[in-house]
Amino acid sequence: MSTWKNQAFVIAHADSGTFEGAGLRPFFEYRQLGIKEATQGKFGAHVIRAVPGMESPGTWHSHDLDFQMVYVTKGWVVFEYEGQGEHTLRAGSSVLQPPGIVHREVRHSDDMELVEITSPADFTTQDEGAK
Repeated sequence: MSTWKNQAFVIAHADSGTFEGAGLRPFFEYRQLGIKEATQGKFGAHVIRAVPGMESPGTWHSHDLDFQMVYVTKGWVVFEYEGQGEHTLRAGSSVLQPPGIVHREVRHSDDMELVEITSPADFTTQDEGAK
């Protein structure tokens, strides 16, 4: 039985990809990698980069999803997780954020870039208020 049954072959190249501001956070830009379409929405993957000069308001939130992993490729970003404290991720750092964990992006370098993989591709985000 083929494991490729519900997936399509896709390649995304950095030099032909475009970043868009339409995403979850206005201080980030997003470049989709085609994973959502190739997996019929079961997974999503995109490159996120900082918009230079824009800062995070540090809003506490959570996501309704099954899987969320972040891998930093450039710069640094500080996340804070309820019950886990603040963590600085630098190029080469990764974090697996368990489903529903309450967290916030505290600050980041202007050159920050990361890859985020989620399941499913589309999910809801809840504002969790001040902690």
